[in-house]
Amino acid sequence: MLTFKRLSSGALHQYIDELAQLRMTVFRAFPYLYDGDKSYEARYLKTYIEAPNSVIVLAFDGNKVVGASTGIPLISETPEVIQPFTDAGFDITRIFYCGESVLLPDYRGQGAGVAFFDHREAHAKSLPGITHCCFCAVQRPENHPARPADYVPLDAFWQHRGYAKCADITTTFSWKEIGESTESAKPMTFWMKTLEQD
Repeated sequence: MLTFKRLSSGALHQYIDELAQLRMTVFRAFPYLYDGDKSYEARYLKTYIEAPNSVIVLAFDGNKVVGASTGIPLISETPEVIQPFTDAGFDITRIFYCGESVLLPDYRGQGAGVAFFDHREAHAKSLPGITHCCFCAVQRPENHPARPADYVPLDAFWQHRGYAKCADITTTFSWKEIGESTESAKPMTFWMKTLEQD
């Protein structure tokens, strides 16, 4: 039975090593194919540690951290996340950005994905002025050589959660992919929903 804990801002610091290791493990699989390293993780996670009102949701099996999910007010994100919304005319002070959700494969199918979104959206709704949540996902071609034959995209799950794909709001993130010698830009597309107030 998984249990969940929600922490914010500075309280994230004690779990940064676990989150970094989870990201490097889980994101090695398709579609991210992330060849992670601790220096990249330190740069990435620094944003979440320093930002006011950021959140991390942790999934535990006993005392072991087996999954994690993050979120941050969009206004505190990096330029490659903020700029597409500014360009599209959105008020970025009203949007909460959901970062990654990572879970070890043995623990999938136990409701963690739903719990991660529930906790992040509850945190977002607790912040003054926040009316929308968004996240982004990497775009890979259907014929990508590393695509497993049994791969099923998460689009249906995200749609069931109330998110709609914003095909015209895109960006790129750079990371080192398995087989690459340096970081390269990857296309990312955003998904968004309006939050229902309790």
